[in-house]
Amino acid sequence: MHQIINDILGSTKKRIPLTSDKKEKITPRNFQDSVKARKLQNLIPVIAEVKPSSPTRAIRNVTPEDAAEIARQMEKGGAAAISVLTEPQFFKGSLENLDSVRQAVRLPVLRKDFIIDKAQICEARSDLLLLIAGILGNKLDDFVDEAISYGREPLVEVHNKKELENALSTRTNIIGINNRDLNTLNVDITTTEKLAPLISGRIIISESGITSPDDAARMIEAGADAVLVGTSIMQGNVYDKTYELVHALDR
Repeated sequence: MHQIINDILGSTKKRIPLTSDKKEKITPRNFQDSVKARKLQNLIPVIAEVKPSSPTRAIRNVTPEDAAEIARQMEKGGAAAISVLTEPQFFKGSLENLDSVRQAVRLPVLRKDFIIDKAQICEARSDLLLLIAGILGNKLDDFVDEAISYGREPLVEVHNKKELENALSTRTNIIGINNRDLNTLNVDITTTEKLAPLISGRIIISESGITSPDDAARMIEAGADAVLVGTSIMQGNVYDKTYELVHALDR
């Protein structure tokens, strides 16, 4: 892993809850239905991300109140789901932002973080939970089962064929293809074009490097069912940017 990722994982270990007593089971909002509804209208299912920052780029300060308003604009723009970064040190996210967003919108909400301990799975009420195959390794299957048992839909993220094979051996219904290599942090959207044809029977999400409607349409053409976009939405007018991506197939 790139040193930045190692630093994030080290920071994450320090904030893992001491106990996992808060094991609340929830009935998640249906992400698959949200994706299907948009595809039937020839719209691109967009997971729009409330992203305050990245390890290399500050975007904007986001309070829980800001996060709620941003998410409402994303929902109004046609997003299929909202992703909320909850990693506090490097991405400036928070669990409070996640809670605020889920109360503000009716869409499914994804918790985007570095989940490395089962105690993190039920820290907050999220409909979807990111699990990174390259980080969890042979623990992935166990984490997927744990997430499902508490009503969190796991979105398993992969970057290469080996990680994809690991993901496909689990019960996850959703595979995220990260176009960013966590070893180098380089981004190449052809990653989706290479891996998507190897997947069947699962929802495919293309993540990272999608900066324009043309990119979004290209990922759908490559076989993705949806795209996850943060930076390019957060850097502009949130409603307009979301709407443009959702309607990219109309161009």
